[in-house]
Amino acid sequence: MKLSLGRKIAFGIGAVGKDMVYALSSSYVLFYYQDILHLDPAFVGLILMIARVFDALNDPFMGVLVAKTKTRWGKFRPWLFSGTVLNALVLYALFAAPAVEGAALMVYFTAVYILWGVTYTMMDIPYWSMIPAVTDTPADRENLSVIGRTCAGVGSALIAMGALLLVGILGGGNDREGFRWVALIVSVIFVITEIICCLFMKEEDRGEMKTASVKEMFQALFANDQALVVVLTIVLINMSLYLTSNFIIYFFKYDFGGAGWKGDYTLFSTVGGAFQILGMMVVYPLLRGRRLSNERIFKVTASVAIASYLVLLVICLTGYTHNLVVLCIPGAFVFMANGILSVLTTVFLSGSVDYGELKSGRREESVIFSMQTFVVKAASGLAVFLTGIGLSMIGLVGDTEETGEIIAQSAQTLTGLRLLMTILPIIGLATALIFFIKRFKLTDSYAEEISRLLHMDTHRD
Repeated sequence: MKLSLGRKIAFGIGAVGKDMVYALSSSYVLFYYQDILHLDPAFVGLILMIARVFDALNDPFMGVLVAKTKTRWGKFRPWLFSGTVLNALVLYALFAAPAVEGAALMVYFTAVYILWGVTYTMMDIPYWSMIPAVTDTPADRENLSVIGRTCAGVGSALIAMGALLLVGILGGGNDREGFRWVALIVSVIFVITEIICCLFMKEEDRGEMKTASVKEMFQALFANDQALVVVLTIVLINMSLYLTSNFIIYFFKYDFGGAGWKGDYTLFSTVGGAFQILGMMVVYPLLRGRRLSNERIFKVTASVAIASYLVLLVICLTGYTHNLVVLCIPGAFVFMANGILSVLTTVFLSGSVDYGELKSGRREESVIFSMQTFVVKAASGLAVFLTGIGLSMIGLVGDTEETGEIIAQSAQTLTGLRLLMTILPIIGLATALIFFIKRFKLTDSYAEEISRLLHMDTHRD
């Protein structure tokens, strides 16, 4: 069954909505509960880490539930629709916390955030899993995956470009009220986009959907040393990126400062997002077109990211932190490098599947790629935990809730913030680069040789 243009558009629209929701939660929950509602940042970071690791562990179980579902509407769309409605309600509750404080607010936040993760998984797993059920054409499946990932990036970019500005506009100076309105708007958009996706993405029954348990994922991972290298590299790289995105909002509010800090933050994020997409869609293909090997591109790109962070550190320590243009230059290179690295780690993970098949005789493609979602969520959880601990250590004090007045931080706190947002990512990326150089052996030539040997075995059989 060949996919129509309408179905492709509907699938892309679904990706925009669901990643607007994910971006709002992942980018602003810590800021909302720590800076605006004044919960202890170490506590918020701990709960976010626990919830995201739990969410990652929950993915395989959700996959099993979806695989065993049989209804007149298919196995994916009922979960997609019900998960969307529930998650939209919980998202609103997450950013519309009641007027309680202390232990009561801690309990509320813990319960609602964990529920948010569970309901998001309810719709995210069936969304991506439905691809083989709506078309049996390999080219269409690949095209649909690209459309989904690209439109997901659009959803994230929309939040980066507009969420914080809308908070200021709709809240009228009250950020707590502003976040409530933004969460309501995003929740409504989310439900509408997924309804469109459900209406157009008709399923065909293709039998049992293969799912991987947590045990199978880790067994396959530890039996494949190159998959393990790639997965650990993904954790370190993503953790570094998440640390940057978590700390940068505090930097712009309390260090960069000024009445227009939300607009400056939005502009910086927009430039970064644009260069990240540029890295994935333009720079990486150009480098490959010049016949540079993937492993060499990885080493150069990781080195560029580390060097850019070092430049950013020098800028922060020499008094140029209030010049947006100066900050955007190394920032653009950091985001562009992260875009290229995200493509490369996916390529390397794909190569590790062939390597594992040659080594063990089993092709664990679905199991290995299931680990990618798992480790990205784990990296996000670890990053937000470190952010919470870091904010607590430097003694950052949030706004007064009534006026939204930006409280002046001590010189020690601002210095600590600058060091945390640069040195921690440098450590993460440097560790990833050293580990990769020492342990990675799936060079382009070796990967081609493995593919040739597997092809010969297939034809021999």
